[in-house]
Amino acid sequence: MNAKLKAMARSFISPSMRYELRTVSDKLRETLARACFWKWEIARFSLRQQSPYDILYVGRKQQREMAALLIGGKDPSPVERMAGDAKRPVVVVSELPTAGALSVPHFVSAVVPLGRPLDEIIARYDSELRRTIRKNRPLYQMRPVASDEEIAMADRDLLRPYATARQGSRAAQFPTEEVFRLAKGYGRLDLITLNGEVVACHLGCEVIRGGKRYWSTLRFGYCESVFSDAKKLREVNSMTTFMTLEWALANGFDYHDIGLCVARPDDGLLKWKRRRGGDVDTLNNHACLFVRLPATGQADFLWETPLFAMEGNKVTLHLGLPAEASEEEIASRYQEMVFGGLHKIYLYSAPQAGEAFLQTLRNRYAGFPSPPILQQVACR
Repeated sequence: MNAKLKAMARSFISPSMRYELRTVSDKLRETLARACFWKWEIARFSLRQQSPYDILYVGRKQQREMAALLIGGKDPSPVERMAGDAKRPVVVVSELPTAGALSVPHFVSAVVPLGRPLDEIIARYDSELRRTIRKNRPLYQMRPVASDEEIAMADRDLLRPYATARQGSRAAQFPTEEVFRLAKGYGRLDLITLNGEVVACHLGCEVIRGGKRYWSTLRFGYCESVFSDAKKLREVNSMTTFMTLEWALANGFDYHDIGLCVARPDDGLLKWKRRRGGDVDTLNNHACLFVRLPATGQADFLWETPLFAMEGNKVTLHLGLPAEASEEEIASRYQEMVFGGLHKIYLYSAPQAGEAFLQTLRNRYAGFPSPPILQQVACR
């Protein structure tokens, strides 16, 4: 009876209301978890042996790994430092907001604006990706699951093994009952076939935010023969993402949410999704850390570690421009760091040093529907 009552309650809740309720619930859960001060620690470390900066971390012990990931990338090698070494510049990363600190989200979503012809959307793809799609699209099909047996197979053979292959024991697996609920209720589970053989699946649901309809990807799953072959995975992954976009466009959605990425501007997965038209967004992310930049060397720090930050509900990008960086080095460093969806870009540099690059940024964003505001920050 309890399950029936829950099902009846869900049937009366609109997708828009469901999103708002989930947002409030997630924010409250995050706030309560952060308030457990007895679980906090204060630790000082650097993320590489030769790093000129120390990280002073203040927050829950289990969130220290996220802090290291946002600042140091996927393969940091933390080195404990003595608190008495006052000569080294310090970056304060905390779960408690402090004056002047940047509100850095844990994750960002990659969201593709729809409401335009498919040809216009894929015009932003590089030529190699467009060739891959044209060549392989006739070989692939996407269809919804037809039975409980197919849902169980997708969960057991595609979703779970792929998550484990990517993240090992840390993989955040979807509960099996939730997969069934999405596939048979307010979401959708599709199987992707290549020449008639199931090679992948897609689990997603509708989100309505601000009156706009989003088709939100929750998980992709792949069979072992695909995810164990890097070249094959690139192809199948590209085709799965493309067919999901096709479906969202054909069904009248305003946006296609490709999914969450770690909020690092140079993250490889985020770049992959950017090349498929994904604009940065904070959909489905409510957690952040507060980063206070070092008192000196801010341009050098942000050159090594560019950061996204939030201003209200808008995403900003913070970049650094060291005085000694050559034009070739600048072009190479920031070549792929051009994102739709940004409200503002802050460029930290010595006075007058960033004028040429600011003009380069204006040119790069000139064709965007809503180019970001550019602001130079003079620093020492």
